[in-house]
Amino acid sequence: MSRIGKLPINIPAGVTVTLKDNVVNVKGPKGELSQKVDPSIIVKIEDNQIVFEVDEKSPVNIKQKQAFHGLYRSLVNNMVVGVSEGYKKVLELVGVGYRVSNQGNIIEFALGYTHPIFIQLPAEVKVETKSERNQNPLLILESADKQLIGLICAKIRSFRKPEPYKGKGILFQGEVIRRKSGKSASAK
Repeated sequence: MSRIGKLPINIPAGVTVTLKDNVVNVKGPKGELSQKVDPSIIVKIEDNQIVFEVDEKSPVNIKQKQAFHGLYRSLVNNMVVGVSEGYKKVLELVGVGYRVSNQGNIIEFALGYTHPIFIQLPAEVKVETKSERNQNPLLILESADKQLIGLICAKIRSFRKPEPYKGKGILFQGEVIRRKSGKSASAK
């Protein structure tokens, strides 16, 4: 049994959870999400809690069932937290001349390339940009879907990965980059 899979998920006030044909639907003030659950996992909604159990009669390998047990519990927990509180990621652009701006859900980056980079975000993600004097530009992303916001952050970071020599790039706010020393001049 998965230790995480055994834990019940408490349903907060204002969130409704429905289960139909192995599909869990979660609806709350921040949005609505759904997740299909493998048939080897039994989902029960009782006493304002969601409980996950392994179906012992399922023909799936026992190790796979145990992995699914923890996986689907975590996915549904992320959905419940997302529709009740939401997720927020703050990206910081560190580098001379790095800029970011948005118009609606279209973001424009100036990252030292010969051309600006544009990215269109899905409607489920809210975006805000901040550019203050003597501060690094910030990109603030908010969404109810943790998987979607993580995917978007990974895509944006791939434009300029943080590098260890000068510490430039796109990084999460508060992230610390381990710095390396550059080449040392050889003494002759």
